[in-house]
Amino acid sequence: MSSVMIEATELGRSFGATQALDHISFRVEKGQVLCLLGHNGAGKSTLVSILATVLPPTKGTARVAGFDVLREARAVRRRIGLTGQFAAVDESLSGRRNLLLVARLLGADKRQAAVRAEQLLEMFALTDAADRAAATYSGGMRRRLDLASSFVGQPQVLFLDEPTTGLDPVSRNTLWGLVRDMVAAGTTVLLTTQYLEEAEQLADRVIVLGHGRCIADGSVAQLKAQLGSSTVRAVLADPGTTAAALTALRAAGLEPCADDAGSTVTAAVEGSIGLAAVVRALDAAGVAITGISLSEPTLDDVYLALSEQRTRAPAGV
Repeated sequence: MSSVMIEATELGRSFGATQALDHISFRVEKGQVLCLLGHNGAGKSTLVSILATVLPPTKGTARVAGFDVLREARAVRRRIGLTGQFAAVDESLSGRRNLLLVARLLGADKRQAAVRAEQLLEMFALTDAADRAAATYSGGMRRRLDLASSFVGQPQVLFLDEPTTGLDPVSRNTLWGLVRDMVAAGTTVLLTTQYLEEAEQLADRVIVLGHGRCIADGSVAQLKAQLGSSTVRAVLADPGTTAAALTALRAAGLEPCADDAGSTVTAAVEGSIGLAAVVRALDAAGVAITGISLSEPTLDDVYLALSEQRTRAPAGV
């Protein structure tokens, strides 16, 4: 049996004259986490809605867990979990009854449903409020209950559309841990987020969407490598040596700059070899430093660079 759990081929979706998705193609293997990054309106939620059978594509095809999202939508829905951007819970029911209802709809008997509900209430820190109507919950509590509902059936494929929006740091870290546990057990996850830290924590692979198109695709490390340089930051023992430091680094083939106080110089370099070159150049010039560090590009840097490139691209590109 194929290990491909999500497959999109030339997928597109338009709303009148607006092209929300345009020629999107990718495959996700079993047990992988794919993260979709993009600005508001980039097409992330539209793509999730198509894959979860909520919205039909206007062109192209998609398969989830081996089933076509159009022709075999019911089979797809039996194998997925979905959490949208907004909490979708029955506010007239208690937290416990919401989870029991989902479990029974998914085929669990009363005992199985009760056990699973208790597990999830504890995991998402809702035990104390389990028997209160969801209408009395805060926004963050309703969000946690909604997330717990998507975990009830231990789905083969889990779609999480900006899942940690509105969550406090503790709840966010709890969710990350649960996602990792599910992935370790073989669940495939497609996650959309605007939190780059979330992508770095969870993603095996990242696709960056811009105006409905794929503008980058790769692992976090691969995307960072596209920027091609790290940054060395050297703290000078004497701000009066700033000019000498800049001259020495330019002579070494670098393009350094100094902060306004003249106490720190920075330069883009190629990894640890570049760090050594900075140290040698400053030492040879007699410039003393009190500290030096090497930092790789962050996913924030990558995303901002890609967004800037997209903004500069000619119309239609």
